Amino acid sequence: MPADDTAGRHPRPARPSGRGRFPAAVQPLALPGVPAGAVTGPAGPPAPPGLALRGRAPGAAVRRAPAVRGGSAGPGSRGPRPPRGNKVRRLYEQARRTWDRPLTAYYLILGASMLLTVLGLVMVYSASMIKALELSLPGSYFFRKQFLAAVIGAGLMLLASRMPGKLHRALSYPLLVGAVFLMVLVQVPGIGHAVNGNQNWIYLGGPFQLQPSEFGKLALILWGADLLARKQDKRLLTQWKHLLVPLVPVAFMLLGLIMLGGDMGTAIILTAILFGLLWLAGAPTRLFGGVLAIACALGLILIKTSPNRMSRLACIGATDPGPGDQCWQAVHGIYALASGGWFGSGLGASVEKWGQLPEPHTDFIFAITGEELGLAGTLSVLALFAALGYAGIRVAGRTEDPFVRYAAGGVTTWITAQAVVNVGAVLGLLPIAGVPLPLFSYGGSALLPTMFAVGLLIAFAREDPAAKAALAMRRPGVRWKTMRRRVKKRPSGER
Repeated sequence: MPADDTAGRHPRPARPSGRGRFPAAVQPLALPGVPAGAVTGPAGPPAPPGLALRGRAPGAAVRRAPAVRGGSAGPGSRGPRPPRGNKVRRLYEQARRTWDRPLTAYYLILGASMLLTVLGLVMVYSASMIKALELSLPGSYFFRKQFLAAVIGAGLMLLASRMPGKLHRALSYPLLVGAVFLMVLVQVPGIGHAVNGNQNWIYLGGPFQLQPSEFGKLALILWGADLLARKQDKRLLTQWKHLLVPLVPVAFMLLGLIMLGGDMGTAIILTAILFGLLWLAGAPTRLFGGVLAIACALGLILIKTSPNRMSRLACIGATDPGPGDQCWQAVHGIYALASGGWFGSGLGASVEKWGQLPEPHTDFIFAITGEELGLAGTLSVLALFAALGYAGIRVAGRTEDPFVRYAAGGVTTWITAQAVVNVGAVLGLLPIAGVPLPLFSYGGSALLPTMFAVGLLIAFAREDPAAKAALAMRRPGVRWKTMRRRVKKRPSGER
């Protein structure tokens, strides 16, 4: 076989021995017209002018491009990592978007009110057991009455949440007339009864009794909201006489009927509701301050003329019972809170309810909650009230219906002010006013109108246009139709 005469003319470059990307050595390139060895690298003769070399010298180290942190080196690599500040900001934005959803107020009102009612039932059973045994009654006596009131109140809340706004406005006048009639009957001898020095109860037979002043709060809110809404539609609220009359005289009539029975605490809450309605109606500062000054002057006169109220005022911030144990209840409420610690002594393990703390299941149930559930339990209750108050303010602020704004603001003022007065008295920051903790304390007369008022807030939250659209999208039929519309029609021959 003849020898291959092309072996010397076109030599093949040697393959790299390894499988790496870069060969171990680069062979010199034979160029026509350039003598061999002219292109040798850094140690050899210089390259001819105009010739650009992109190779590297044999044996030189490979210089790789610096890796860009967070960059994409290939199609399968991850994207750039965002800084930590952006992650926190994303979480904040996501939480803010969730908080601004149309149904946030609706779920806050429904969830907070239900949790407060259920937790209140548990604490009423725990706090009232010893009191019931002292009265030779079954241990679950007060719990069963509160549970029955909660079931009826749930029905009223459902009814109020499904009623249209026109029906709410139509019920305002009959409710006000009925509340005034019952509050007058309280002062009739033989019909009205006194409890703890306050004559504000009507016995209905058996173990059931009624406190009409609690329904007077709801009546003032609905009637005042309807009155102010009609005057706003006629643009009469810019005149002070239309702003005050007849709202303030009717409110003072209710206050007078309440004070005839000596119930100072309920009068304070009713005054707070009146101020809330005037504030929402846009009362000027001078007019608002004048009404506030008159109310404070009347309150001081009523406190000065009653030794019992003066002793309660003197117990603010007390740390010992004092002479004659006049601050016994206030001090033992502080003892109950102090002995609870962070997580409490356990459900049912309270010591103060064994005859040391008066009214453990009504006015001072918050103290028993702090003793048995600790600081965590009391802060949870306060957080639920804060959520309920925020949701009520949000409903009142986002609506364009004046009746909804006034009614929602009045209900929010009622629940928030009563919670502040009750908790402030237990903490020793306010005088003991004798008002229950809304949705939490024992008492069917207080629970029924409060749950009806919560139903009003739920109805108002549902009537918001954005919330109504969101609820409509969650119905099964609407969702199925929406999903069917989004499916593209396929050709007849496609499977």
